[in-house]
Amino acid sequence: MESSAAQTTPKSQLSLPWRTRILLSVIDFAIDPLLRRDGTVPRRLLNFVDSVLSAPPLSIPVKGVKTHDVVADPTRNLSFRVFVPTQYAEEDLPVMVYFHGGGYIALSPDVVIFDYVGRKFASELRAVVVSVDYRLAPENRHPSQLDDGFDVLKFLDDEDKRSKWLPENADISRCFVAGESAGGHLAHHLTLRASQFKFQQLQVIGLVAIQPFLGGVERTDSEIRMDGSVPLVTMKRTDWFWNAFMPLGEPFNRDHPIINVTGPNAVDISKMDFPATMVVAAGFDTLRDRHIRYYQWLKKSGKEAYLIDYPNTFHEFFLFSELPESDQLIIDVKDFINKVLNKVSTKSLQTLNILFMIICLCRSKY
Repeated sequence: MESSAAQTTPKSQLSLPWRTRILLSVIDFAIDPLLRRDGTVPRRLLNFVDSVLSAPPLSIPVKGVKTHDVVADPTRNLSFRVFVPTQYAEEDLPVMVYFHGGGYIALSPDVVIFDYVGRKFASELRAVVVSVDYRLAPENRHPSQLDDGFDVLKFLDDEDKRSKWLPENADISRCFVAGESAGGHLAHHLTLRASQFKFQQLQVIGLVAIQPFLGGVERTDSEIRMDGSVPLVTMKRTDWFWNAFMPLGEPFNRDHPIINVTGPNAVDISKMDFPATMVVAAGFDTLRDRHIRYYQWLKKSGKEAYLIDYPNTFHEFFLFSELPESDQLIIDVKDFINKVLNKVSTKSLQTLNILFMIICLCRSKY
């Protein structure tokens, strides 16, 4: 499985439409003032921006997708937004549990851009999308975000709760976990935890890690070479985000297994039932080398993994709908999901055939 984007000739410089350049310049200009020296963020300002940019849930389908919000735990304001594609009401649909980016400190599923992503994924991927509104750092540090995500999985695994909030055709036994940037990092760790837990009906069969936010003590070539020359991700910012994410009072360095998932302290997943994984990398992303290492680590651990490389774009590129790579990503994710679903269906059919043969043999014997 290889993206057509990966087959294009890499460019020496990042070439973008003027609209994208302006938006990236505004975002880049706005990020650093939010990252205070004392490790805090202007939460009131960020909440205000969220409220201004929020999109309400809509029970009436818009472009074939309707949405509603669910409060899973009011004591910690844990909620998620559900995106239901109405044009596939007669089909059993997989469920995608999605985690948004934002450096762990900002944004939510109801912000316009992630509402758009949820709608796009639900419609194009033919899936019920559950976008998790996890707690934000630095007020809530690790493992708060991971606990929130895992509790949403357990909420969905509860048949009484699920039947109330998800459509009847949502097949929780065909669950994909996905996320981008910080959300991609959380998606990996949530999948790792889920692979060691026995749910009643929910089964995580695939992971979509879109440019996951990963770190390590040793700086990679892409971090050194592109630091300060590409949008959004710099070494100074990544260090700040890790300090805001990790627990206070707990000594750590960037080779902590939560941060450097492939490093010297990495968890051994070789004997775990870790699902098929799609890893997305981009040519003008300082984290590029870490994404390639992550893919290689999965393969070395004996897991099914696919690297989809977009050589001519940047971190978080797919949030910019004007870029052709944004549409290509949807195609590539859809191909991955279909590949995994076909394998699961084939395996299930083979199991049924074996059971049928055993029953026939038993009947003929007696």
